[in-house]
Amino acid sequence: MHRLIRSSLIAALLLAAGAAQAAETTTVFAAASLKNALDDAGKAFRAQSGIDVRSSYAASSALARQIEAGAPADLFASADLEWMDYLAKKNLIRPDTRVSLLGNRLVLIAPRDAKESTVAFTPEGFAKALGHDGRLATGEVNSVPIGKYAKTAFEKLGLWGSIQPRLALSDNVRAALALVSRGEAPLGVVYESDAKSDPGVKVVGVFPADSHPPVVYPFAVTADAKGDGAKRFLDYLRSAAAKPFFEAQGFSVIDGGKNQ
Repeated sequence: MHRLIRSSLIAALLLAAGAAQAAETTTVFAAASLKNALDDAGKAFRAQSGIDVRSSYAASSALARQIEAGAPADLFASADLEWMDYLAKKNLIRPDTRVSLLGNRLVLIAPRDAKESTVAFTPEGFAKALGHDGRLATGEVNSVPIGKYAKTAFEKLGLWGSIQPRLALSDNVRAALALVSRGEAPLGVVYESDAKSDPGVKVVGVFPADSHPPVVYPFAVTADAKGDGAKRFLDYLRSAAAKPFFEAQGFSVIDGGKNQ
């Protein structure tokens, strides 16, 4: 009888522990360019807090629409301000948690073994680097942040007319990066952090800072976030402890995150 009671108590304790463990999980929807840095930060946060971080990476546009459709995200990290604004207008984030945490740079990349070490931002420079039928890989220019930044920059530099017919558009920045890394596209426009993450590519040009809006990454807890795990993770990401994870991947850190 005592053994039966003890077994029942153990089973109940294990069930309770399992439920507690399941509760200690926060789900992050984040721009694809954040993968390496957030994966590393999430592991460190879990070791410190016991809270498991599960991340889903894609284009900010796709993630915002998934959240709008009811996807169970606790924290959203966008690669531009517009998609965070999109959710804010629909009351799908907690505005008091919104912060601009990171910055990035727009770069032109080529496969690691490409002959060009630099590409001039002129029609002739791009024509030479792309060759007869080469394509320039980047994100979809009407919705994916990297593609929107690229289009704006090419327009400002007077290159859009010659570049547009040569584009290979991807669903997110990491897909564009892969096209160049595999040698399927001779050029690509990605973020500096993406270029740093892949040894198969090299930077052959940096876009002038005034050719496009600043690349800013806003973070916010979603309106339907469960528990306090997302807020605690965001607080960690704003702390000095997380800064090395971002800087190691080529992001610039806005001190403590800028509330908006």
